[in-house]
Amino acid sequence: MRLFTLELKRILKNRISQILMGLAILCSLVLAWLPSSYCYSTGMDAAGQEVMLTGLESVQYEKARQAAASGLVTPEKVKAAVETYQACLQKYDVTESWDLPPGVYEQEIMPVAPLLHGVKEAFADPKTGMAPSIMEIDPEKLDDWYSLCNERIVSLMTMEQPESPAAQEQAVKMYESVKKPFRVHPGMNTASLDYQNMLGFLILLFCVVMAAPAFASGYQNGADDILRCTRHGRGKIAAVRIMAALCVSGIGFLLCAGVYIIATNAFFGWECVQTSVQMMYSIVALPGWRVGQLQLFFAGAATLSVLASVSLTLFVSARCQTSLSALAVSLLLCLLPTVAAMTMPGEISTWLGVLLPAGGTGIQASFLYAATDFQFLSLGPLAVWTPWAMVAAWLVEIPLFALLTVRVYCSHQPG
Repeated sequence: MRLFTLELKRILKNRISQILMGLAILCSLVLAWLPSSYCYSTGMDAAGQEVMLTGLESVQYEKARQAAASGLVTPEKVKAAVETYQACLQKYDVTESWDLPPGVYEQEIMPVAPLLHGVKEAFADPKTGMAPSIMEIDPEKLDDWYSLCNERIVSLMTMEQPESPAAQEQAVKMYESVKKPFRVHPGMNTASLDYQNMLGFLILLFCVVMAAPAFASGYQNGADDILRCTRHGRGKIAAVRIMAALCVSGIGFLLCAGVYIIATNAFFGWECVQTSVQMMYSIVALPGWRVGQLQLFFAGAATLSVLASVSLTLFVSARCQTSLSALAVSLLLCLLPTVAAMTMPGEISTWLGVLLPAGGTGIQASFLYAATDFQFLSLGPLAVWTPWAMVAAWLVEIPLFALLTVRVYCSHQPG
């Protein structure tokens, strides 16, 4: 325990560690605020003049205008919203909402806009995936709104996973378990979750930078030669360094994630966490979570991803002879899932995103994007939803790389 405490103090007193921890907290607050700063809308002042609203003022204005849409998303409300939209466009003889005269959208369409989410998607062609315009939709068919959604997940998975009946069946079962009717509470947008993902990636890099020199720096400056001659200079000190690095990384990440979630929900309104994931992403998204649950699940999954990445970084550090080489290799492994997602075929990039620890918080590949997508890993007759495969991989990798690190460190021969 004394060695563990000393190792924690060594990490926390390091100047680079202190700077990175301070930056992490600052990034948590700044990134929580940024999505709200991009919000804008057109409102009317007391004199009846059009004014441009931005930031939190715009968020509050839209929430007030859309208050009647808040709550359960019933077929009756969706049908009424479509009828309102169609009547408005017919009145002004236009085919798209952006062709409406100035101010009309804000006054007539904005109040029901949240209820229009996913309507076109539900009527998409089952063979081509092409969605009609809202003006082409028959409102009478919306009496069976949730039946349409159930039919849509079947046709979508047939297109997404044509060679995997198991994935199709699994997706349909998952969607059937989603609680309906959905809920919507206007105010928050998907950008707030995208920025939570970006925060996770930044803190992942910070943790890797702190962990990379753990063993390699001792090899480089010769201090490790002295430590190996002490009573606890091999296996025990390796285990202590691993536990300390994982402890600092895990607690630090959870702290930053907590700061971000509290701040962003305070900006947009805590009622927004009750919105169904389907009302922010695809109407047939598979997880039966609210937005608040998605925030927490992603924070927990990203923590595992960071711990697995730090464990891999420690293994790399135990193998490399210099801090710079350990850092370079570790950062490359952090970027690899993102590079794979942009350059490699879908199935290969999906497997790499699952197996590489940093795949949980990448810019292009992450637990968040996997949870709102329809990817499955096919294992013979079985199909595993990608987010669950990611979590399973990290739970294996954390102890695996830790044990490999101890073994490599104990067998290291000073140069």
